[in-house]
Amino acid sequence: MTGPLAAASMIASVVLTSTAGEVLTAAAMKSIGDLDDIRAQSGLPGAIRAVLTCPLFFAGVFFLALSFFSLLFALNHLSLSLVGPAAASLTVITNSVAAKIFLKENVDHRRWTAAALICIGVYLLAH
Repeated sequence: MTGPLAAASMIASVVLTSTAGEVLTAAAMKSIGDLDDIRAQSGLPGAIRAVLTCPLFFAGVFFLALSFFSLLFALNHLSLSLVGPAAASLTVITNSVAAKIFLKENVDHRRWTAAALICIGVYLLAH
């Protein structure tokens, strides 16, 4: 059996690497621009080249891969009924915070309310 600190660390690893990967991938897509416009100008090879020449995209893919392997590790040691909901719901919260801070997105009060309710749900799930 795994202790609560180890369980929290495993779930945090999944959540933080997933958030980093998603934020970096979103930043890459914003820096590349509209892929439909690129495809209209340069065709499908141009759109593919635009994505594959963006370092932020590969950083995002790297962190998403880390998240996947962190999830596998956590599932090897913890119950799916804990890891699945906790990782998914906490990722919603960290994505909202990261989108606001790093991507300067407008995160409205409904999303913050949802994030607070998710925190309450994860607390109830863990206890």
